[in-house]
Amino acid sequence: MRHKTARIFVVCSLALAVCGALSTVHAAPQIGKPAPDFALKDIYGKLYKLSEFKGKVVVLEWINQDCPIWRGKAAQLNETYKKLLAPKSRPGVPVKKLRSDVVWLCIDSTHYMTGERNRAFFVLNGIAKPVLMDPDGKVGKAYDARTTPHMFVIDKNGILVYDGACDNARSRKKGAELVDYVAQAVEAVLAGKPVPTPKTNPYGCSVKYARR
Repeated sequence: MRHKTARIFVVCSLALAVCGALSTVHAAPQIGKPAPDFALKDIYGKLYKLSEFKGKVVVLEWINQDCPIWRGKAAQLNETYKKLLAPKSRPGVPVKKLRSDVVWLCIDSTHYMTGERNRAFFVLNGIAKPVLMDPDGKVGKAYDARTTPHMFVIDKNGILVYDGACDNARSRKKGAELVDYVAQAVEAVLAGKPVPTPKTNPYGCSVKYARR
């Protein structure tokens, strides 16, 4: 009887463990559905809420300065940022005026990263995009952000219209044109057209979420 009780206890414990694991699985946000709202502070302590940007196109970029793949794409992503927010800007010339209907936010869900380190990195590399800190990973998991970089584009009504890689560098065939998926998506939304490629597979380092 004692052994039977012990077996029942083990089975119940395993069942609870499985249920617990399943409860931590986050469903990916769906294209064509409202993007998950969030409120995060940036590296200077300013609070940003997604809901405040209704009426604007929002780009989200998951980052980690310790990821060599994101670092390798940082300059390219910054050029895309300047191209979209300041179309008349020129290389090497400081951006003076940004368009008001596009917002680009970087989000760092790396559990050990600090605002101080990101401030130093972004200043040193001349990147002026806001960097929001998500150390507990709640926002990253709400978006199912898997890599750095992982990109999302949200239209003026708060609807998710793009989820995936920054470009097709990893998937294109030799000699094929490099496609900037983020610029393509934003420009389509601004023109009132459907996004040509709404979902792709992101590539990069895995997001370093805090372990429970």
